[in-house]
Amino acid sequence: MGRRPKGKNSLIYAITSIIVIVLILLFGNKLSMDNIETMFSNVSENAVVQESSDINTNVVEGQDVVVRFFDVGQADSILVQSDGINMLIDAGTNNMGNTVVKYLKDLGVSRIDYLIGTHPHEDHIGGMDDVINNFEIGTIYMPKVQTNTKTFEDVLDAISNKGLTITTPEVGYIFEVGNAKCEVMCAGTGTTEENSNLNLASIVIRMVYGEESFLFMGDAEDENENSRQWPQTTVLKVGHHGSDTSSSENFLNQVKPEIAVISVGINNMYGHPKQVTLDKLNALGTKIYRTDQNGTITINCDGTNCVVTTEK
Repeated sequence: MGRRPKGKNSLIYAITSIIVIVLILLFGNKLSMDNIETMFSNVSENAVVQESSDINTNVVEGQDVVVRFFDVGQADSILVQSDGINMLIDAGTNNMGNTVVKYLKDLGVSRIDYLIGTHPHEDHIGGMDDVINNFEIGTIYMPKVQTNTKTFEDVLDAISNKGLTITTPEVGYIFEVGNAKCEVMCAGTGTTEENSNLNLASIVIRMVYGEESFLFMGDAEDENENSRQWPQTTVLKVGHHGSDTSSSENFLNQVKPEIAVISVGINNMYGHPKQVTLDKLNALGTKIYRTDQNGTITINCDGTNCVVTTEK
């Protein structure tokens, strides 16, 4: 057995040991977070960016865009399907990962063409590693923010193990999901404020098919809502589970949603959705659906109408 250093060297040894222990506790044995920057790339060089949010799509008769808001408790997970292309926005909590995988497999999904982690909170990316491990994955969109949680590291490890990378989209970037077009309305860039409040880094996507549109807000808050102008939108996935930190009056008066969907858990500890948010939506005449009351919510859009069906 080797000797322990004595005197001054003993103090250095002790300090070094403490630092190593702290790093292991924070990052695990692999310390993969140290190289996280190498996993991110931007779309700026090839981005299709336009200043107006008035994007148009051609309607294909008999080909609906189908959006499913999975019932994953106090969490988010949304599947968009169009013309054989699948986009999954968030994947629930760690405990819901297997549930999301089952939902997808029961629908016959084998490939996720676009996998979006709106921001690295556990109730949005907790199940992403399960999804990555169980399906063929195309493009992964995540904001350029970091957190030291085990959940985030598990997602990064799953991405790395499959040789995939993360793409950080820019505001105004447009991509197609089958017959629908999607525009990035907000996206985190790694500011100090975003890293201290990850909700502010949420990737927000507006999807258009024919005359109908969807706005997926992630956990975006008032600050995100006030950062830009918003077009009227048919279906609003209400930000931050109906919290009073989102869905400001000015924002809702611009969007004027006909349908609002709130992903929320039964009797959750946060009291979501807040009554003030429900009151503002009701004042606009918006039809509200909630996963805690309606289970999984499915919306079929033919480009002219949106038809809602619920699990319960």
